[in-house]
Amino acid sequence: MCGTLSADAPPADSPASANQLSGQQVIDYLNQTIDWYRQLAIEESNATDPADILFVNGDRQMVSQIVRLSFDFARSAGQALAGQAGANSTQNPANSRLQDLIQLAAKTDQVVRDTQAEIDQLKEKLGTVTARERPKLQATLDELESELALAQARSEALHNILQFASTGSSGASGGNLLAQVQELQRSVPEATRSNASIPATDGQSKSGTPAAASAAPSSAQARREQPAGLLALVSDLFSLTRKMRAIDDRVKATNGLSQTMQSLRAPLVKNISALIQRGNELAQQADTSDIPGLQQQKRELDALTAQFKQTSSLMLPLSKQSVLLDLYKSNLVRWRSDVKTQYQIDLKNLGLRLLVLTLVLGTFLILGELWKRATFRYVHDFRRRYQFLLLRRILLWFVIAITIAFALATEIGSLATFAGLITAGIAVALQNVILAVAGYFFLIGRYGVRVGDRVQISGVTGDVLDIGLVRIHLMEMGGSGNYIQPTGRVVVFSNSIVFQPTASFYKQIPGTNFVWHEVSLTLASESDIRMAESRLLGAVEKVYASYKDRIEAEYRQMQTQLNVRTVAPKPVSRLRLAQGGLEVVIRYPVELDNAAEIDDRITRELLAALGQEPRLRLVGSGTPNIQAVPSTNGATATREVTSKSDGN
Repeated sequence: MCGTLSADAPPADSPASANQLSGQQVIDYLNQTIDWYRQLAIEESNATDPADILFVNGDRQMVSQIVRLSFDFARSAGQALAGQAGANSTQNPANSRLQDLIQLAAKTDQVVRDTQAEIDQLKEKLGTVTARERPKLQATLDELESELALAQARSEALHNILQFASTGSSGASGGNLLAQVQELQRSVPEATRSNASIPATDGQSKSGTPAAASAAPSSAQARREQPAGLLALVSDLFSLTRKMRAIDDRVKATNGLSQTMQSLRAPLVKNISALIQRGNELAQQADTSDIPGLQQQKRELDALTAQFKQTSSLMLPLSKQSVLLDLYKSNLVRWRSDVKTQYQIDLKNLGLRLLVLTLVLGTFLILGELWKRATFRYVHDFRRRYQFLLLRRILLWFVIAITIAFALATEIGSLATFAGLITAGIAVALQNVILAVAGYFFLIGRYGVRVGDRVQISGVTGDVLDIGLVRIHLMEMGGSGNYIQPTGRVVVFSNSIVFQPTASFYKQIPGTNFVWHEVSLTLASESDIRMAESRLLGAVEKVYASYKDRIEAEYRQMQTQLNVRTVAPKPVSRLRLAQGGLEVVIRYPVELDNAAEIDDRITRELLAALGQEPRLRLVGSGTPNIQAVPSTNGATATREVTSKSDGN
């Protein structure tokens, strides 16, 4: 090693001494080393993977050895500075003043001890003296206690001055430096442990050696499982970014420590080189010198040997630190490379999963658009088209939500549990809304209602304005008899009304827009019943003929939709025995929208038929009165209007 140092270092004119190092430099270097050591906790907090733990374990061993070497160097520097301070103490006037203070403090302490001993003796004697001697002895005791207080005050002041003078005069002297090193060592747990074996540079397989450090990457092949969901991947990418930033900060701090170490080591290397060069010169002069010259050379060689041992004791810990710091930085570089590889893998997986998610969502959107176009092309009924489009929208958003949830989820089991709990909570909190949504599908079913239908819900009659997912809106209809008109109000019912057992819900038969009305006339008993029935029924059929085709078309459509066989709608007459004569009842279908107009025309035709010759006499007096009669059959979907006339 000495040959290598002498070859690399520049020659010096005169040997340098160890006093090139100051105590402040040593303390600053120790503080920097301790701060650098405590940053290892940040490094350990970032070790979340098995590979990271392997790297951190290797770093922890090397960091502990570097800290112990720093304290070895500081202790050696303290001993060297202490020796120099002892050699210069006799020549330093400040040290002589310090010695005077020490002697004065020692004398004052002796006075305190002597006075305290005399006070103790007087206290013992005070209990045995007579009453006549007691006042004098007590006065002497009080005077000695005052002297003791004064002496203690002087001693305390001298010791304070002595402590300040010792600190100020010695500065970073050897004794004071060693005390500071010892104090700093107690603040670092790793430094208080027994020194571990310092790794050699020959590749031995010890902890922290190059062989062990290079084995870290091979052991780091055990990778953790890749994150399953997009959220886990994004979180892992942020974690890896923070980890790389922490490693970069650690490398920067290590470089700073290494530069400080090199600045302390460089003068020592130069000193060692100068000592080696001077020793070689003295060795060459030994063959030609006389006895006094040889003795002088021996003394110089002994002094060079002492200086070499002292300097090498300082340089050896720093040289070992240089090797360990290089190993530590190379381990950090390998760790960062490993983290960067994981980052690139996660980034590639994230991009691939986002691409797959985009393609899947795009496929769903394309299928939804095809569904929409097919609905507009092949479904011409507005009601059915609306139902298909609504179903498309619900299914599309449901599938998209499920796909995104599975893409973001880390564990499918956790997602299923979470979804179950959320579903149960929503079902309890929104049970009325869910029931209304379920009722919507009943309302739009095959035998449901559509916009424009006339329905009766819980006693409210109206035309359907809108069927929402949660509510149904009706335009209320009101009036007397057959003259039903909008009231100007909109009635809103929840769709869940279809599930309420106490609510009545009536609607028109699907595909039809007609209802049955009837007119009842009571004739005198002597009337020609056949002629009267034929004349009255003919009057009704005359009006019915104007809208007969529309009624029959609706009847055929009803048969097609309901797949049932019923009697074709047409005017019919029935005879009933009544008090005072015979009652002729004629039932006839009318269009719902024109019911009032049709009833008016039929009334006029009936009056004309009654006035033909031979005239038909009604029992009683007055003219026919048309009024609405509420239906008593809740199972039917039509209204019955009875036209009655009271006559003589």
